[in-house]
Amino acid sequence: MSSTKMRLSQMAHGGGCGCKLSPAVLETLLAGTPANNAFPNLLVGTETGDDAAVWRIDGETCLISTTDFFTPMVDDPRDFGRIAATNAISDVYATGGKPVFALAILGMPLGKIDPADVREILTGGREVCAAAGIPVAGGHSIDTPEPIYGLAVNGVCHPRAVRRNCDAREGDRLILTKPIGVGVYSAAFKKGPLPAADYADMIATMTLLNRIGSELAADAEVHAMTDVTGFGVLGHGLEMARGSGLRLHLDATALPLLPQARALSEQGFVTGASGRNWQSYGAAITLPESMPDWQRHLLTDPQTSGGLLIACSAARAAALHRMIVAAGYGHAAIIGEMRRGEPGVEVSM
Repeated sequence: MSSTKMRLSQMAHGGGCGCKLSPAVLETLLAGTPANNAFPNLLVGTETGDDAAVWRIDGETCLISTTDFFTPMVDDPRDFGRIAATNAISDVYATGGKPVFALAILGMPLGKIDPADVREILTGGREVCAAAGIPVAGGHSIDTPEPIYGLAVNGVCHPRAVRRNCDAREGDRLILTKPIGVGVYSAAFKKGPLPAADYADMIATMTLLNRIGSELAADAEVHAMTDVTGFGVLGHGLEMARGSGLRLHLDATALPLLPQARALSEQGFVTGASGRNWQSYGAAITLPESMPDWQRHLLTDPQTSGGLLIACSAARAAALHRMIVAAGYGHAAIIGEMRRGEPGVEVSM
């Protein structure tokens, strides 16, 4: 072990959901993937880029399975474990289910990281799983050049509760449950000290479980859900628009932001993933000509353990928004609507 301890975030070339493959690369890799028509019980597969796979066991129960892992974006090992676990469990909530157990995914650079720090990562993950009411029932670990941690999570739901990202309807309003800006905060953190209050805001949003998703799935007026992670609000909104065959209209002025997100973006704290996101899907996005760069960067900002993007009927939007805020998601906001038109995203301000 080196006598000079490296920062955890410096052991990785990227961090959090910002190290995801870009939408363009992912599309290339998945091109030609055969359809799953031969498996009628597979209700959700790879076709629409949804958050998790869903398998119908019988008329009352579906199994939800997902996996998510990444490299560190913070230096505190317990915080890293908490963030990664919250992010992985989110996929089950976004699909309308309740998690039942998790398996740990661990890759660590042996000889470069203190085993005590690895234990703290695992402890952070277990703490979040305990808060979600599930055990970490096993896992797998390997020696890797960079630290990697995450979970494979299994959940259950009734077939009627399954929510996909591609079932939004014309006229639906869109609700986002968490603020945007984690990417620019993490960029600022990596390049220099982030004030304690700002670090606390970043950790608080990334470790807030999206458990409201399983409650929303019980409402028939909630038509589609996804969580906003590495592709940013524009990228995951575009997936919803394309999957639903509709045009998503986003009001940029209604988008909830972390307190210092604008200031940090204006100062140039932008992740490489934000640029890759724009290059991947920018042609399908219509922006106002007067939109400043800082605002566009936030629209493509990769969110680690971001909020749920919910499409619901216009008649229920206000009541659902109040319910979400009362459940502890104080930044939740109605940010747009689904309209008829060429599938894509149109932004106003």
